[in-house]
Parts: sequence; structure tokens; C-alpha cells
Amino acid sequence: MNFSDTLTKNPIFPLIAREAEQLGVQAYVIGGFVRDLLLKRPSKDIDIVCIGSGITLAEAVGKTLRTKVSVFPNFGTAMLRTSQDNGDEWEVEFVGARKESYRSDSRKPIVEDGSLEDDQNRRDFTINAMGISLNTQNGFGELIDPFDGLKDIKRKIIRTPLDPDITFSDDPLRMMRAIRFASQLTFDIEPDTFDAIIRMSERIDIVSRERVTDELNKIILSPTPSYGFKLLYHAGLLDRIFPELVALKGVETIEGKGHKDNFYHTLQVLDNIANRTDQSEELRKNELWLRWSALLHDIAKPATKRFDQKVGWTFHGHEDMGSRWVPGIFRTMKLPLNEHMRFVQKLVRLHLRPIALTKEQITDSALRRLLVDAGDDLDGLMALCRADITSKNYEKVQKHLRNFDRVERKLHDLEERDKLRNFQPVITGELIMETFNLMPSREVGELKTVIREAILDGIVPNNLEAAFPYLVAEGAKQGLTAVKTLSELSLNSLSPEDEKSIN
Repeated sequence: MNFSDTLTKNPIFPLIAREAEQLGVQAYVIGGFVRDLLLKRPSKDIDIVCIGSGITLAEAVGKTLRTKVSVFPNFGTAMLRTSQDNGDEWEVEFVGARKESYRSDSRKPIVEDGSLEDDQNRRDFTINAMGISLNTQNGFGELIDPFDGLKDIKRKIIRTPLDPDITFSDDPLRMMRAIRFASQLTFDIEPDTFDAIIRMSERIDIVSRERVTDELNKIILSPTPSYGFKLLYHAGLLDRIFPELVALKGVETIEGKGHKDNFYHTLQVLDNIANRTDQSEELRKNELWLRWSALLHDIAKPATKRFDQKVGWTFHGHEDMGSRWVPGIFRTMKLPLNEHMRFVQKLVRLHLRPIALTKEQITDSALRRLLVDAGDDLDGLMALCRADITSKNYEKVQKHLRNFDRVERKLHDLEERDKLRNFQPVITGELIMETFNLMPSREVGELKTVIREAILDGIVPNNLEAAFPYLVAEGAKQGLTAVKTLSELSLNSLSPEDEKSIN
């Protein structure tokens, strides 16, 4: 099979071929780019292997392109970026062909110079071991496929080039990669290869948490992530890298009353999130973290599971406990402890609230509280709640979704009217202290709460003209006397909008 016509459409390949010929070295494009070319998947990362110095070849190509070359001498690699006329940007990495050997306690290889055959032997899977020649004098564009990777692509199979026990023992991260590729491409893992993952699963413990989580995130972002998680579970890897999720598995029955298997329910929710159609720009930016919220929304159910003879199984408070667990799980997984973690934490804590609203008479007060508590993350919360409907009864699912439509319409109308997202009461603690000549105290906190609840209940609008007299009246009930009128308050107690409203 020859790809010369395809390669010549991208000027970078003929250029690399010319520079390699001038240097007297053989060069090949290898790995993921070749795989994706055969799968007709987009790919902007190009790996070049040469029989010689990859750094020297990279510098020659970079000089011709007049672009910066980043050199990593400790790894014998170099990288450059190049732009095409159509605006596409490509990242090209160069490395000399090498062979590797490993120690049992490390996945860091001992590297030596090698041949193309050596380099292909060290690749993780047959579909990643294919190369295409860039040698102008000897078969430019020819596919070099010593392990039948093309056949495995047609069969949709993940298989190691050599003995899978050796492959996975040498670099245990390859076990995660096997499952990640299977999940991303919807491929099967060849039985001998999967059996080796089961045998070698304990070896994952020597891999850094950062690398494991990077692969896990790619599985989470795959088209049907439940497939990858089921493979992780059956391979024995999930229990080692994410035991909290495995703890959800199983159904317990007492007096004929059982509960759903929360492991498979969670995976269904994750798939529902992955296959939703409401793709707003904000949710697209938060896609990974929205999927993490699906994974963790019921994570505390095992810890809160109780049996009640009247109602059966209960999981009271699992949303609050799960929310408290999120920072610890993120810390263990080496995930960022920033706004992404707080987004997941908020959705886990609130995920029952919209569901409860569909089961009762909806009051504006309850809707206001949901708007205030969810803030800018309301769309993500509603997406999670829709995904959380996993009944096998189609009519029941449709009924719940119609109820959600009703709740969302009311939320939208209320938001348009009251502008409650990122709500802050106009009555601040500073304003209360100045009005009644108080120091920070219990009374100040109580009055803040009274005003906040009054605004959310619709008793008083969230503006100073209405809220200040209400504050004075509530203070009087507690035996407090206002020492200043609204016009006498200092500017430090008021926002710029408040100042305008009383001037």
C-alpha cells in the first residue's frame, strides 16, 4: 500500500524527505499519524523516526522552514510546529530509531540506538507500530507493517506486537492505553492481550498517578465512556486506580427489597452526558468536568446506604457527603484543585434539587433558591439531572424529561424577571452594622439571613428602596433602633448601583 499521493498534499513530508536525503539518513512517519490516516481520523501530531539523529534532522527541517526547534537532548528528541496555507497547524516530533529495555521496578526504559525494526518492536500496539517511508530513493509513501496493524484496524482489534506479558510488564501504562484506544475507537481487545492485562494489573501501581489520570480522562472523554470503564473493571485495574467507583457495584436485597446497581447506573449517567444534544459553548468548555460530575454524583451512596422496613433502601445525604469527598478524590487523582473541582463539587451537592422540584408543586421561592445556589453552573446542573434519569421504562423517562422542561421554562422566566444568577443581597453586613451602630455580632448575621430569605421568598425586591425599610422593621423586632436613614449611610456600605439609586 502506497500513500505517496496523500503525503505530497502536505508540504512537510516532501520537505522532511529532502532533508533526510541530504543528510544521508532514512526517515519514516510512524505511529498515531499512520493509524489515524488509515482510520480517516483527523490528526495534527506527526512522529518522525530516522535511522540516525532525530535532532539533526529536526534542525535541518527547522532551518528550511525558518521556525524554532525545541530540543530535548536527554530524550534524544526534537519538536517543531509548522502552519499550512489553509491555517492548519502541525506539531512534528523527531527521534532517532531506538531499542529499549526495562527494569522490573520502573517504566523508564534503558535506551540504545536501533534499527527501524527495533523501533517498531518497542511500540505498544500493532495499530501504532505501522510506518510510512519518507525515503525518496527507496519507496516514498510505502506502508511498513510488520505486525499486521492494517489487518487489526480492519478487524477493529487492539493487540500488542510482541508477547503482551512482556509489553505490559515493561510499561504498565500500556494497559491503560489499550483500554483507552478500545474506548476511543470502539475496538475490541484481543483475548490474549486482555488476559495479559488481567495478569499484570498489579503492575499499574508503579505508574505515576498523573499518567494514570491522563489516560483515565481520555477514557472519560471517549464517545461511549462506559465501555472503557467496564474494561477497566473486568481487567482488575479500576479497583486499583478508583476503588470508590468499584464500591458502587452490586445489589443488596432484604425482605425482597433491592436497590439499583449504582455502578452501572453511574456509567449510564456518564454515557447520557456524553451523548446529550444540548451542547452550549459553556458546557463544551466544561465537558471533562461535567463528565466527572456524572462519575461522582452518587459516589457516597455506599457510605449512606440504609435499610428502612417501610420504604426500603435509602441513601439520605449522599449528595452532601459526596460533595465533601470530591476534593479528596481530586487530590488523590492529581486533578486540579481549582474552579474545575468546585464545579464538580457544586453539581454533586445540588444534583437532587431539580429532581425534587419535578415531583412537587413548584414555588417561586424554591426556584429562586436553586437559581442562587447554582449560579452560572445551572446549565451544567440541569444537564446532569437529565442524564440521571436512567429508568428502563421509556414512558417514565419521557414523563421526567417533560417535567424538567417545565422546571427549566420556569427557571428561565424567573431569571429573566429577577436576574438572580450570582445573586448578592443589597443589604450587606457593613450596611446593617452602620444602620444600627453594631459591631460584628450574632444579630448582624441573623438580620442578613432574614433579609436574604425575604428576598428569595419574594416578600421584598432586591433593591435598597424596598429592602432598607424592611431591614429597619426587622431590626425593631429584635429591639434594635436605626441610627441612620438610607440617605445618611456612608458610601463604603453601598455598591455604585446602590449609590445611584438613592442619589
